[in-house]
Amino acid sequence: MSLVLLLLACGLTCLGQVAQKFAVESWRDQPSSLLHKLRSGWLWLALFSLGLGLLVWLLVLQRMEVGVAYPMLSLNFVLITLIARFVFHEPIDRRHWFGVALVIGGVLLLSRHA
Repeated sequence: MSLVLLLLACGLTCLGQVAQKFAVESWRDQPSSLLHKLRSGWLWLALFSLGLGLLVWLLVLQRMEVGVAYPMLSLNFVLITLIARFVFHEPIDRRHWFGVALVIGGVLLLSRHA
């Protein structure tokens, strides 16, 4: 159950980050008023996802050691890199992919402890 909650926290955090990106992209050619920005569905999805992710994270911390749980959040770097590449079509160089591979290796090592 702890692993499921950890993955849910990661997923919600990633969703929040992606929604933030979509929000700022939607503001690019729009009026810059605060009221206009507050009407963005992407902004509200980001706030909701990040808030819910925080609550799930608190449940994770009740069930897992922080020294194991926190480094597992680095899965967010992997997911966001994949989203950046395939959704936002951002270039990702070899060094970045190598870093992603190292993160995956680290998560696999830590998951054997959990």
